[in-house]
Amino acid sequence: MTGFAFFLAGWALAALLMLAAWAQQWRTRDAGVVDFAWATGLGILAVGYALLADGDPLPRGLVALLAGGWSFRLAGYILRNRLIGKPEDGRYQRLRAHWREHTQLKFFAFFQAQALLTAVFAVPFLVVALAPERPPLGALIAAVVIWLAAVSGETRADRQLAVWRADPTHRGRTCRTGLWRYSRHPNYFFEWLHWWSYPLLAWGAPEWWLTLLGPALMLYTLLKVTGIPYTEQQALASRGDDYRAYQRSTSAFIPWWPKPEDGV
Repeated sequence: MTGFAFFLAGWALAALLMLAAWAQQWRTRDAGVVDFAWATGLGILAVGYALLADGDPLPRGLVALLAGGWSFRLAGYILRNRLIGKPEDGRYQRLRAHWREHTQLKFFAFFQAQALLTAVFAVPFLVVALAPERPPLGALIAAVVIWLAAVSGETRADRQLAVWRADPTHRGRTCRTGLWRYSRHPNYFFEWLHWWSYPLLAWGAPEWWLTLLGPALMLYTLLKVTGIPYTEQQALASRGDDYRAYQRSTSAFIPWWPKPEDGV
């Protein structure tokens, strides 16, 4: 089975998963399930490619473990914090209001576009699974170290923010504790960092350069599309001057020492 055939099969599987997610959002009127399906789909493709491809067994096992672990952790986080007992994300509420009578047709197209993105984001996993030769030991160790640092950092940032938000006295104020002191979006930074594990797992593979799609696409998404722009728009609307002061003092993405704040 060629790499392109694997890609088409992965796309078809992602399309079926997104079809089920679309039907679920029609029933519940919560399109946030698309984010859960995206994260879950990546994990399924990572494990599936690792099981079915014929590359070297060690990187195949590592990509199943690392990519699967990352994606299923993210899917669980989305399920607990955005779906169960929560209102529909504001992004999808606005789309629903804007599309009106064409809502379900346009959501169907949107969900299927996410299926294609799932298949594209999973290309680095496929490259690793098909690589005929094992990368140098140093590259494998570096991949695991980066993955551990990234996933532990993202998990820690998520927990710190959850603890902050659980305190009612913090309502209307911005979290500046822990990792949030050094970056306005440490969870996004570590999410992006994680994608650098796969170029290392595929080191020396014929299509190694395709693994760069992961960090490149994720960086663009976080900086220009649905990551930082939307999150900061919501933060400014709810926290106003407090968040503007935070913007002036704190790095948007890469953790760095903050500048002094005036009036905070």
